[in-house]
Formats: sequence, structure tokens, C-alpha cells
Amino acid sequence: MIGKGKSISHTSASIAYGWNQEKNAEIVFKQHLVGENPKEITKEFEVVQAQNYHCKNNTLSFVISPTIKDGEKLGKNDLTKICQKFMQEMNLKERQAIAFVHRDKNHVHIHLYANRIDFKGIAFKDRLIGIRSQRAAEAVATQMQLTTVKQVQFEKEFNLKAIRSEIKQRHELTLKQLKPMSFQHYMDGMARNGVKVIPSINKANKVQGFRFEFQGHNLKGSEVHRSMTGGNIGKQLAQYSGAEKFIKQSKNLNLLGKTVELSANMLISIAKTTIKKTITRRIGY
Repeated sequence: MIGKGKSISHTSASIAYGWNQEKNAEIVFKQHLVGENPKEITKEFEVVQAQNYHCKNNTLSFVISPTIKDGEKLGKNDLTKICQKFMQEMNLKERQAIAFVHRDKNHVHIHLYANRIDFKGIAFKDRLIGIRSQRAAEAVATQMQLTTVKQVQFEKEFNLKAIRSEIKQRHELTLKQLKPMSFQHYMDGMARNGVKVIPSINKANKVQGFRFEFQGHNLKGSEVHRSMTGGNIGKQLAQYSGAEKFIKQSKNLNLLGKTVELSANMLISIAKTTIKKTITRRIGY
């Protein structure tokens, strides 16, 4: 579950957005309020806010988002509990507040608005409110046995690790099977092995690297593995045709039906490897 929070001045517009019937809005929490529409609720907020004319951003706006899977099983009573517990965690228990659930998308989420000014005219201290909101949402998720952000991040990282490993294995398989002598040959081979390779072309019409698309993921070469940056792939391909020939033919490439050039950094990276190998051979002789 994710929690976001901030102080706002546009109370009326925000509550009207929360009440928006086009988003299948439903009130799931209401505290110290009797109004039956956005205009009446705003007036009730303003009566209390008039006690503290120094505070301009005098309404607190929160968005509480359970995961899609958790949202599917949460009923109105569950959403009310989430709001009550969130208010407690944020130490906002005795304040005017109203919350709406929006179900217009497959991702159920709550818009919660609380009066920043309490009944004594004291403004809630909103320093680091974004961080505090997330911590409060984490605490509520733990109490209600819902998925926390940390769990989502762990699962995402775990899945991404497997995706990176699979792309790298298919890269190595393509090199071993085909021994491609050009970038286009390499891209075609990767496509046959189930990975779409997309050149990253800058405004100067020069290739500066590659992205890899696999099972809904789109990663830069450096995100997959350091050996899969544009320059490093070039080095690996150059060994099959010879670096000098590879560099010469790489000055004008035809990738995906478009004529492009390699960036200076990629050419230098490939050329350095050639020079090192040449020096090593001569020293050996």
C-alpha cells in the first residue's frame, strides 16, 4: 500500500474532485462533518480554519493506494478501517475529515481530506508529510495484513533479476550460435531467441546504445549487465569479423531500415580493444 500526502489551499476543488461521481466515488469515512455535498463540507472546514488566518495551505490531502490485488478484495468496511487507522497513525484523530474511494480504474484508491486546523485553531505541522504519509500507510498495511511497498519492491527486484539473467543468457546464446558480424545480424539473432533489441538513437542520428525488450520489460543494456552496453556488444561482435573491418562498416549502419552511425564513444571503446590486442600480440612476438 502506498500513501502520499501534502498541504493544499484549494479545499473546495479537491473535495469536489473526491466526490466526483464519474469516478464512481463513494464516501468511506466521515468525521466531525454533517454536510451533504462538497460546498457544505468546504464551508464547515472554513469555519474552523477561520481561527488560524496565518495558515494558507490549511487542508491536508492524502491518497492511499492498496495494491491492485488487495484492492479487489477490500469492501467498504475495510476501506473505512484503513482511513481510521491512517488518521491514528498520522495523529489526526480529532479533526474534520472525509474520504472517498475511487473505483473508476482497476486500481482502487482512497482520497482522504483532513482539516489542517484543529478545533483549538492549531495547525498540524506538515514537515516531511510525504514521508510520514508513506510510513503511516506501511503501518496500516502491516496491521491489516495487506501488501506493503517493501514487499512490492522485493518482488519487483526478484522478478527483474530473473529477467536480466534470462536476457543475458539469450545474448550469450546468440553470440555462440550465430557469431554475428554486424549489429543488424545480432539484432536479428536476438529476435529469433525471443528478445527485441532496440537501438537508442540520439538527435545527431547516432547509435549510443541498445535497449532490450523481453516479457513486458524494457531495459537498457547497462541495466541487464555491464557487458551489454553498446560499446561492449560492439567489442564482442568485432572479434568475428575483425575490429578494423567492423569499425569501417559501422560508420554507416542500416538498422531497422534507417541509416545511422555509431556514437564516438562506442567507436572509441571498440577501437581501444583493437589497439590493446594488437599491442599484446606484438609484445608476444
